Amino acid sequence: MSGEDAWQRVRQICLGLPEAVEKEAWGDPTFRVKERIFAMVKRGDGRISVWMKAPDGSQEMLTAAAPERFFRPPYVGHKGWIGMWLDNGPDWDEAARRIATSYALIAPRRLARMVE
Repeated sequence: MSGEDAWQRVRQICLGLPEAVEKEAWGDPTFRVKERIFAMVKRGDGRISVWMKAPDGSQEMLTAAAPERFFRPPYVGHKGWIGMWLDNGPDWDEAARRIATSYALIAPRRLARMVE
């Protein structure tokens, strides 16, 4: 899958969530609910990834269990966000679940309940 195809797939997942919008920031697409970012597509170092908020403790568990799939992203990793590589045949069902979880952690309660 090309980087463009992966980006479009993430875009479809994110914009399918209630009241989600896309806004470019730092040269990459970000996905927001009520102006708060819940996912970012990053295209640096020749690789494509999605960065998402994760529940407490998930970052350490995922990066230790599957470092070929998950990483601690710069800038937001210290806040518990997780990065997921998209250029190595990701499990798209898992990506959609993790994006929905990030959304639920960021969105106002009434919107979060719609995806929980």
